[in-house]
Amino acid sequence: MNKSNRKRNIIIIISMLLMFGMRFLPALPGLSASGMQVLGIFVGTLLLWLTIAIDWPSILLIGALAFVPELKIGTILSGAYGGTIVVFLMFTFVVTYALSKTSYIKRIALLFINSNLAMKGPWMFIALYFASILVIGSFISPTVLFFVYLPILEEIYVLLKLKKGDKFASVLMMGTVIMCGISSGMTPIAHVFPVIAMNAYTELYGSVIHYGSYMLAAIPVGILTAFITLLVFRYMINPDTSSFVNYEKKKIYVDQEKPTRAENFVLAVFIFVVCMWVLPNLCMHIIKDGPIFVGLKYLDKLGTAFPPLVGIVLLSILTDEGKPLLNFGEAMSKGVSWPSLIMCAGTTALGAAITNSDIGITAWISGGLSPITSHLPVMIMVLLFILWAAIQTNLSSNMVTATVVSAAALAVTANITAVNVAALIVNIGMMSAFAFATPPAMPCVAIAVSSGWTNTKQMMVYGFIIMVVAVIITTLVGYPIAAALL
Repeated sequence: MNKSNRKRNIIIIISMLLMFGMRFLPALPGLSASGMQVLGIFVGTLLLWLTIAIDWPSILLIGALAFVPELKIGTILSGAYGGTIVVFLMFTFVVTYALSKTSYIKRIALLFINSNLAMKGPWMFIALYFASILVIGSFISPTVLFFVYLPILEEIYVLLKLKKGDKFASVLMMGTVIMCGISSGMTPIAHVFPVIAMNAYTELYGSVIHYGSYMLAAIPVGILTAFITLLVFRYMINPDTSSFVNYEKKKIYVDQEKPTRAENFVLAVFIFVVCMWVLPNLCMHIIKDGPIFVGLKYLDKLGTAFPPLVGIVLLSILTDEGKPLLNFGEAMSKGVSWPSLIMCAGTTALGAAITNSDIGITAWISGGLSPITSHLPVMIMVLLFILWAAIQTNLSSNMVTATVVSAAALAVTANITAVNVAALIVNIGMMSAFAFATPPAMPCVAIAVSSGWTNTKQMMVYGFIIMVVAVIITTLVGYPIAAALL
C-alpha cells in the first residue's frame, strides 16, 4: 500500500469513528448523546469533504444520520432529495446547459470587447472584458463560464502578441478568474453556494429569501468589488499595455454570421425563466393589490423550482427542423453537476439535523457563544462571519463554506434580535462564491496558475487583496441593503 492510499484510509477510519462513535463518548456539558452523534457526523463528514471528495461522503452522511434516534430515514431522504433545492438546481443546470450550447455566450462577450468604447484604450478594453464576464456569469456556473472564456482569452493573447510572464497577460488571466467568482455570487441562478446558505435559513425559519431581494443586495457588492479590482490592477500592478495597439477586433468572430432560429428560441426561453424568478417579488413591492398582484403572488408561491421546470418543458416541446431545442438526455449527463447535487442533498439533511430542536445542537452552540457574542456590536459580528466565509472559501470548498458558516451563523444569532439573520445569510452565501485566491478554492484557479499566464504567488497575493476588499464592501454595503429589504 503506497503512502497516498495509507493516508486516505487513515482519514476514512478517523471519519468513521467520529461519525459512528461520538454517541458513546461522555457528552459535552449541555449536549445530549444524539447531539454528540450529530456533531460527530458533521466533523467526520467535514474531514472527508476537505480531504477526500464531496459526493460519496455526502451519501455516507445521510446513512449516518439514519442512526440518530430522533431522525427517521424516510424523513431524511425526503428532506434531502425531495426538497426544492436539489430539484431547483437540477432543472437550472439543464436550462443553462441549453443556453451554453448556443453562440450567444461568445456573442455577448464580443459585444463588449469589440465595441467602439472598448477601442478607446487598453483599460477601457479591460473594464469591458471584465464587465462581460460579470453579465454572463450572473446566469452561468463559474466553472462553465471560465471554460467558455478561456478560448476567447487565448485569442486575445494572440492578437495582443502577449507572452507568458507579461504583466498584461497576467492581469487578464487573474481578472477572468476573479470575475468568474464575483459573478457567481451576484445571483443564485445556476450558482450552488448562495442557494445552500438560503436553504439553511429556510429550513430553520420556514420563510424564503426571494431571489429579487438577494440580487438587489449582491449585485451592487459585485460591481463595487469588480471596480476596485480594476483599480488594484491599474495602480498596483500597472502593466505595460502598449501591445494593445496590436488588437484588431475583426479577428475575433463567431462561426455563424447571425444567431440561428433555434438559438433565438433558447435565449427567449431562458429570459422568460429568469423573469419568472425575479419579477414577481420585485413587482409586488410596487403593485400592492388587484388582479396583477394576485397573479404575481400566485406565481411567487409556486417556488424557485417551477420556472426552470417550465423552461425544460418549453425547450423540449419547441423544435427546429424537427428536432427539440433541448436534448434532455445529453443535458442530464453533461450539463448537471451531480456531485454538487449530491452534496446539496447531504448538506440539507445535515442542516435539518443540526437545527432539530429535539437534538439541541443549535441551542448548545448559542448558549456557549452567547456570553461572547451578546456583547459584540452587530456590525462586528456581521464582519466576523463574512470574514470567516471569505477566508474559508478561498482555502477550501465553496459548498463546505456555505454549509458550515451558515450553520454557525444561524446557531449564534438564534437569540440575538439585533441581527437581521436573513441579511447575514444572504451575504454569507454571496461571500462563499468569492473564491479566487488559491488552487483549492475553485478548479479555474488551479487551471489559471498552471497555464503559465499567471502563477500561484500572483493569484494568492492579489486574490487575497480582493478578498479583503470584498469583505469590507459586503459588510458596509451588502448587509445594510439586505437588512433594508428582508
